[in-house]
Amino acid sequence: MRATEFFVHACDPKTLIVRQIMEDAVVKVSPTSSAMVVAELLSEHNFGSVPVVEADGTLRGLVTEFDLLKAVEQDKDLRKVLVSEIMTREVVTTTEEMPLMNLIHLLQERHLIRVPVVKDHKLVGMVARRDVVFGYVKARANYWP
Repeated sequence: MRATEFFVHACDPKTLIVRQIMEDAVVKVSPTSSAMVVAELLSEHNFGSVPVVEADGTLRGLVTEFDLLKAVEQDKDLRKVLVSEIMTREVVTTTEEMPLMNLIHLLQERHLIRVPVVKDHKLVGMVARRDVVFGYVKARANYWP
């Protein structure tokens, strides 16, 4: 759930930080999950990627649609491939405290759609371009006269 969903007064969107717009209910997988599980999750939930985390919440990587396509192209059976074999390990992340304008710059500069949010290397959320737009709309809205 995003904190911006609870705004009751308009504010300057430039004052928002990642914590206020990120999604904290994140679907995630372990490094030992099968690639087929990820393919099913992405298809079922209409996601483009899913974070890979250890049991303690440490972010290890990200499995994207591109990673799955590459495995299929290499004629790998997704039912027999582990997430750890195909995941992207070098993941761009952000923190809960990053200002909205810095996040926008990061997303644009790196051509990213979504970014994991970490605290002490532990996954605490995901933030996407869509969340930025949602936060902007909510910050500008006047709910009470």
